[in-house]
Amino acid sequence: MATSPRIASVSWGRMEVEGLEPGKDFKLYPGGGRPWDWSETGTGHSPGIQPADVEELLDNGATVVVLSRGMEHRLGIDPATLAFLRERGVEVHEAETTEAVRLYNELAGTRPVGGLFHSTC
Repeated sequence: MATSPRIASVSWGRMEVEGLEPGKDFKLYPGGGRPWDWSETGTGHSPGIQPADVEELLDNGATVVVLSRGMEHRLGIDPATLAFLRERGVEVHEAETTEAVRLYNELAGTRPVGGLFHSTC
């Protein structure tokens, strides 16, 4: 089983992830990850994270997903996204970014976890 990369540090506007260049927002999943470009799916703070944003996590083997809401909880999650994940039997956690990072790192050691991380508002 491929493991998910651990997040080494997070601060406002910057994240450091094992094996990746530092960046602002990330999609992480078993075996790797990449910068998360919201414009790919038309994501914005409202309505928030779209089903298309999480598909890549599942395609890469995630059975648990952590969604960060931003440092100030300004990033929403479209209700359709939560329905999409639940319909597929995926365990979902949503939290403020620093708490989401803590939870993701905890899960990364033992479970096929994926996550979307937003390091500003």
